[in-house]
Amino acid sequence: MSAPELDPSITSSSASPYRHEGFVPLRSYAAIGDGRTVALVAQDGAIDWLPLPGLDDIPVFAAMLDEINGGRLELAPIADFRSERRYIYGTNVLQTTFITDSGKVTVTDALNVGIAGRLPWSELARRIDGVEGSVQMTWRVAPGTCFDTSSPWARKTPHGMVFRAQSVTLGVCVSDELDTDLTDQAICGTFTIHAGQRRVIGVVGSKAEPLMLSTAQDVDHGVDRTIDAWEAWSAQFDYTDDWQDAVRRSALALKLLIFSPTGAIAAAATTSLPERFSSAKNWDYRYAWIRDTAYTVSALLRFGLREETHAAVSWLLRTVRRHGPEVGVFYRLDGSSPDEPQTFDIPGWRHIGPVVTGNRADGQLQLSIFADLFDTVRLYVDSGRALDTETGHLLAAYADQACDAWRQRDAGIWELPQREHYTSSKIGCWHALRCAVHLAEEGQIPGDPSRWASEAERIADWVHRHCWSDALGAYEWYPGSGKLDASLLLHAGSGFDTGPRMSSTVDALRRELGCGSLLYRYSGARDEEREGAFVACAFWAVSALHHVGRTDEARELMDELVNHANDVGLFAEMIDPDDGSFLGNLPQGLSHLALIGAALDLTADRQR
Repeated sequence: MSAPELDPSITSSSASPYRHEGFVPLRSYAAIGDGRTVALVAQDGAIDWLPLPGLDDIPVFAAMLDEINGGRLELAPIADFRSERRYIYGTNVLQTTFITDSGKVTVTDALNVGIAGRLPWSELARRIDGVEGSVQMTWRVAPGTCFDTSSPWARKTPHGMVFRAQSVTLGVCVSDELDTDLTDQAICGTFTIHAGQRRVIGVVGSKAEPLMLSTAQDVDHGVDRTIDAWEAWSAQFDYTDDWQDAVRRSALALKLLIFSPTGAIAAAATTSLPERFSSAKNWDYRYAWIRDTAYTVSALLRFGLREETHAAVSWLLRTVRRHGPEVGVFYRLDGSSPDEPQTFDIPGWRHIGPVVTGNRADGQLQLSIFADLFDTVRLYVDSGRALDTETGHLLAAYADQACDAWRQRDAGIWELPQREHYTSSKIGCWHALRCAVHLAEEGQIPGDPSRWASEAERIADWVHRHCWSDALGAYEWYPGSGKLDASLLLHAGSGFDTGPRMSSTVDALRRELGCGSLLYRYSGARDEEREGAFVACAFWAVSALHHVGRTDEARELMDELVNHANDVGLFAEMIDPDDGSFLGNLPQGLSHLALIGAALDLTADRQR
């Protein structure tokens, strides 16, 4: 039996040309954030996703996954409209322009920051500016049921309008010129805005603590302060090449996923967006993966961003030390152990369930974790940092673990239930041990590196003898599989092989797993799994082509791939090659990291 519905007059959307049965394509979403959470704004002006106060909290606005009861913030013209949008340059502040027969209006959406950094509460700003003529607008703030675990209610207080949903308290403030209609589960209204006028709608939130009820003027000023803060941050780095807009937007997207209270880096901003147009491949990506942290640190270092790099590395080392002696696959953003997976009885995006929190990959053996950990530290040290004594001893112990662990079957980088001797995992252990030798030679970790060096040679010999397939003309997924794995592209960059065998592997992967410029993850993902093409894999192919000396081909492929982003430059986890639809959670950190890595590889080549 389905859960009781909220009052339809509260939760229904105004008619929108962008929605089908209440849902928009995943390509429709743009992201804004404040260093603690992320909101997703659709092209019709509705905010369909906003966990408060933290990214990994149960979302109080989640119409993306539950059209009826999920909760939404609506703001749009009453009449038929078309919309155009962009980010203010160098920021994660979104501007949407609505054009109607009677006029034009611009909405600026931001999650505001404070004077000295992140605000101690959440503050969503929706600034409405009349541009031409006059436009009648409608708006609604309607919290949801937090995945059907609570029923929201609203009341007027002497200082403003307040909602409660579980332990989250929300305040709504609007310009004095706006009339409001308050029910027990929503606040809404209509107004007409003329050219030259400005109106503001703000939502502030806190969890299990008192709430700061900002004024509309406070929220309006906060938008300008937030724009300034983003522009100052993005001015720290510079990238000038053919893909500078895509690289800058990807860097800003990654910044949205950095959880500023701890320095942890979330894999994506959402949960339960499907990897295929059928059920059963829906995951929660609002955790910090060791793998994604490693790739992010690499990108941040190459941009010269010191603060985020140090915060991420410190979080990583502090967390693995806390949970040792084994290295976990991922952790919560506060560094604690992941929760047990939980399934919720709500529909999911376009009714493709399940909707879940947690992720079953917790507890898996993934040998590539050793490479991710050691490569992160190596990059950090080689950029002019020094390790503390405790971290040095910790890493020496992990290097000893890798010497033994590489002989085991594992779940691989794709976190599959079947354990195999995955080629990519073995090479990951090789890379970890080579990094450990380097760190020891630099005097950063203690111990005699001779064992690590010998074991690395033993792994390389094993891979060359057992993991090459003459029939495929490629390194295969695992010995005897006769199948391919796109994660092997990463090991052109790791230095394991940049010769004819790796070049042939790139060709085999693009031939067998490719669809146009895109790539599927592994053999069977397209036909058996019916999932989308994995965005990061295609950008990994760009880097691999570069590393094997085929840079002209790499640049041509890069030109094609950047055009797969949505209208504001964002990527999800996957793309359906048939129609370009986004699939999987978004914005996806790994997709943007692979784009940045490919662009920086090609730029470094040009600068030599």
